[in-house]
Amino acid sequence: MPAFIPPQRLLLGPGPSNVAQRVLEALAQPSIGHLDPRFVAMMDETKALLRRTFLTDNALTVPVSAPGSAGMETCFVNLIEPGDTVVVCQNGVFGGRMRENVLRLGATPVMVQDDFGQPVDLDKARAALKANPGAKALAFVHAETSTGARSDAQALCALAREFGALSIVDAVTSLAGIELRVDDWGCDAIYSGSQKCLSAPAGLSPVSLGERAVATLKARKTPVQSWFLDLGLVMAYWQGEGARTYHHTAPINMLYALHEALTAVSEEGLEQAWARHFANHLRLCEGLQAIGLELFVAQSARLPQLNAVRIPEGIEDLPVRKRLLDEFNIEIGAGLGPLAGKIWRIGLMGTNSRPEAVDAVLTALSSVLRR
Repeated sequence: MPAFIPPQRLLLGPGPSNVAQRVLEALAQPSIGHLDPRFVAMMDETKALLRRTFLTDNALTVPVSAPGSAGMETCFVNLIEPGDTVVVCQNGVFGGRMRENVLRLGATPVMVQDDFGQPVDLDKARAALKANPGAKALAFVHAETSTGARSDAQALCALAREFGALSIVDAVTSLAGIELRVDDWGCDAIYSGSQKCLSAPAGLSPVSLGERAVATLKARKTPVQSWFLDLGLVMAYWQGEGARTYHHTAPINMLYALHEALTAVSEEGLEQAWARHFANHLRLCEGLQAIGLELFVAQSARLPQLNAVRIPEGIEDLPVRKRLLDEFNIEIGAGLGPLAGKIWRIGLMGTNSRPEAVDAVLTALSSVLRR
């Protein structure tokens, strides 16, 4: 078999985004042992960079050695026990995955349902917490990747605290793309992914737990149901004093890549990164309007890094996406669940949030739709 050589694509779907060249170069550096003193020092730097990116002082801030879905499961499996009640907000596909985690842990999900494309309704969330005193957590998606809608994470975290519940926040698509302030907003447990606005390869999930979440973890009455994701074990490797306890073989080169990606974010500045994503979103919106396309989400709730575009009447979804890929080497995403065939998802994440990428997809879309 010949060596696999992937095509050069412009990845403007819901993730992964293209990996920055400097991150690819870091990924290609020589491997060293996962307990090597130089590697351990790099791990500490990575934790510090993650805290800076999450805007938190949380000591328990680490990249889980698996994609964002494992970050989600890490938060649930460490904080939720059988018999607990969790208020789960669902306004897209990924809120539904939170529900699945709760069910599989033997806990009870209380669902707060909003239409796909709408932000989480604060009044509905308040009513659910009020009707379920003693609920362990309020779980929600900050940036719903399946719809392109942003919910008010600051208000939802405050609401959870008001009712004595933990907040569990999905920030897979929001980290480094829109405003996110873990400490200022009082987020208790939050997870993200390496392949979206960080522009690193898929395969790592940054996770951060605050003091209330750590206290809950320490007070568990039952063992964490996942050995691999048990933070009590994982942290002996990531935070051990002196010689660290072996837990698993960390993905060494992937961590090189994440370190470099976080360094790039730090060099640009978080607020500058947020502003860049928004400016290119506006450029895309203007261009889409010029060729007769509309966005699915109301302006007040739109994600700048994930744009849901209505498919015009009489246009089929798949043939357009196939032509974009085959003729222009541009990937955009399809709709999920009830939005399948109704929207395209155009991601402008990380290194792909730049005017050249916006203009390329607008030119290609216009060409394909004219035909």
